[in-house]
Amino acid sequence: MPNAVSPKVAIVILNYNTRELLEKFLPSVLATEYAHNEVWVVDNASTDDSVAYCKANFSQVQLLVTEKNLGYAGGYNWALSQIKADYYVLLNSDVEVSSNWINPLVEMAVSDPTIGAIQPKILDYKNKTKFEYAGASGGFLDKFGYPFCRGRIFETVEKDSGQYHTNEEIFWASGAAFFVRADLFKLAGGFDKDYFAHMEEIDLCWRLKNMGYKIMACNESTVYHLGGGTLSETNPQKTYLNFRNSLYTLRKNLPLHTAFGLLFIRHVLDLVALLKFLLTGKFKHAFAINRAHYAFLMNQ
Repeated sequence: MPNAVSPKVAIVILNYNTRELLEKFLPSVLATEYAHNEVWVVDNASTDDSVAYCKANFSQVQLLVTEKNLGYAGGYNWALSQIKADYYVLLNSDVEVSSNWINPLVEMAVSDPTIGAIQPKILDYKNKTKFEYAGASGGFLDKFGYPFCRGRIFETVEKDSGQYHTNEEIFWASGAAFFVRADLFKLAGGFDKDYFAHMEEIDLCWRLKNMGYKIMACNESTVYHLGGGTLSETNPQKTYLNFRNSLYTLRKNLPLHTAFGLLFIRHVLDLVALLKFLLTGKFKHAFAINRAHYAFLMNQ
């Protein structure tokens, strides 16, 4: 169990060829007003000068370097196995934090031992009056297993006018700013490394819920996410990973009889998405959906 008096928080930033993002956003993280924290940068075998830049400019940051790119899931699993803390915050390299963002997260976690993971309110760095796509004010799944958020449904992102300014139980917390009990992360087996990137936080949150723990949104804590720092929305590989990993998540976390029917419906709905990509000339994205379903079926 975490130390309830003064829990140690490790803020862990996974980096891959985004030295310019570290330069822009790491200073706000280092200005965090929480005494018992450590800041770690985990470099995922970058080919740019990220490591040299951190060593030269951020001596107070602790640095780990992988031998090869392990992806989001594998990179964090590898790093967190070596970092001792009561709580981890997995923070994207393209996130600016407010100075007091950690304290409300710790206070919420300490107040209820059945809370497994928490996300802060995530606003758009480019327009700080709006929620940001990757998490907004807390994540959910619809009846077909597609993710959406308080403040974001599909491509529609809302302005933050206080409509979600409550601390609520949610289904999944965003991997852009993911606060999790360290002991539970390890007890649950961490992220599924086969995901590589995208939706691994949804899978982990679902496993934590199946273990009896709650996932929460804490809206007293605010961060600002740039988005698209590693794989942009226009990258077909992101489409592939999102569709494939969504299918994996349903198969892993639902009872077999429920998963079978839902996966059949998803094959039909994803075919509609594939056809839409074809009709709009986005052939690489259409092929990515096809690859995703083939990879899923070959791994059953």
